[in-house]
Amino acid sequence: MAQLGNKGKVLFLKGTGIFFVGLAMIGIVLPILPTTPFLLVAAACFAKSSPRLQQRLLANKTFGPLIHDWQKHRSIPKRAKRIALLTMVLSVCWSAFMLKNVLLTALVVVLIAGPFIFLWRLPESR
Repeated sequence: MAQLGNKGKVLFLKGTGIFFVGLAMIGIVLPILPTTPFLLVAAACFAKSSPRLQQRLLANKTFGPLIHDWQKHRSIPKRAKRIALLTMVLSVCWSAFMLKNVLLTALVVVLIAGPFIFLWRLPESR
């Protein structure tokens, strides 16, 4: 019974990792969607579910070094950090413009504040 639960967890983590790689690929094309956080989540999922997929992600010449930096030093490239922070600010501004409601805008600000502060405090690599 425990083995069945473990297989389910592995499948769930693999599926989640693949989903986040897909979001990262969309983020490459759409500048409003940050790529870096999605790749980091995918790498974490693959680390616990699929060494083969993790190695493929780490071997990628574009994204592999970024993931290595995160895993070894808990840092992200300066450019990626700036893009992610700018994307968050622009998303809040766009939400405020579209919502036209002070309470909903405040809710968006509260929801984005934690991830924004976390990212802001991360050390920069390179």
